[in-house]
Amino acid sequence: MAKLVTIYGGAGFVGRYIARRMAKEGWRVRVAVRRPNESLHVKPYGAVGQVEPIFCNIRDDASVRAAMQGSDAVINCVGVLTERGKNSFAAVQSEGAGRIAKIATELGVPRLVHLSAIGADNASQSDYARTKAEGEAAVVSAFPGAVILRPSVIFGIEDGFFNRFGKMAAKIPFVLSIVGGDTKFQPVYVDDVAQAAVAGALGTAPAGVYELGGPDVDTLKGMIGKMLVSIRRRRLIINLPFWVGRIMATGFSVAQFLTGGLFHNGILTKDQVKNLAVDNVVSDGAKGFSDLGIKPTAMKIILDDYLWVYRPHGQFEAVRESAKGLREY
Repeated sequence: MAKLVTIYGGAGFVGRYIARRMAKEGWRVRVAVRRPNESLHVKPYGAVGQVEPIFCNIRDDASVRAAMQGSDAVINCVGVLTERGKNSFAAVQSEGAGRIAKIATELGVPRLVHLSAIGADNASQSDYARTKAEGEAAVVSAFPGAVILRPSVIFGIEDGFFNRFGKMAAKIPFVLSIVGGDTKFQPVYVDDVAQAAVAGALGTAPAGVYELGGPDVDTLKGMIGKMLVSIRRRRLIINLPFWVGRIMATGFSVAQFLTGGLFHNGILTKDQVKNLAVDNVVSDGAKGFSDLGIKPTAMKIILDDYLWVYRPHGQFEAVRESAKGLREY
């Protein structure tokens, strides 16, 4: 019988790419998610019955254990960018990560891959970054042979980064306001991260921490500039001071509180402002893609493939551009 991998959060942005690749490797794929009925898009990644979404809540021991039964490898992709209800940074990224690793050891699972993030730091002022570090520590403590992946900002068709700013540029004329415009990032393509996770699950990547960054290092302002070129829109990029960002974030959080959560602050939080003050690039001497035999993909190769939806004329923009200069005879 084919080997089985359980992917926690396997229907999300990164998880779906990992699920697809593991299916291509011939593995049975168990996609552990909170809402299986909303994750049916993963089923066509393999043959009939090869990829199956099942219910799991990583805040619950019994749920995690049931999803992991019989697995030959486990991959944890679960994380949150903003806290919501019981899904706090601590509950998901620290306690949840530790729970998965602990149960994997108890069940004798041979391999564990944990998706963390560049910037994970126990001393960070950001709750997001600090709980990422706590999660890593919990994983290593319970499962010393784990492969830990720390990607920089991840881009791809379903990303929440370039798509977010693309929508803003398409709707808001003249100006784009950002916070942390001078902060450096090393954007990484989602399928490259998936390749790294698969290498860990297959056992071709030695245990340890790998920092994953693409070939391009740029500031946030520079990245937004490249996005604007791709979508053929001109906008003045205004880099707001961090103190202004904190005021804006406070206002959004107050609105969330006053509406009893009906308005969820997914725009800008105080914790995100703290994160934006720190460069998000691969550390000197860190293991990375080269150690995994993976050549990372440049942004320019991918961006046009999905950002065209934000161009003034969408899919017809290229036709209009090619027709420029033609004369009627």
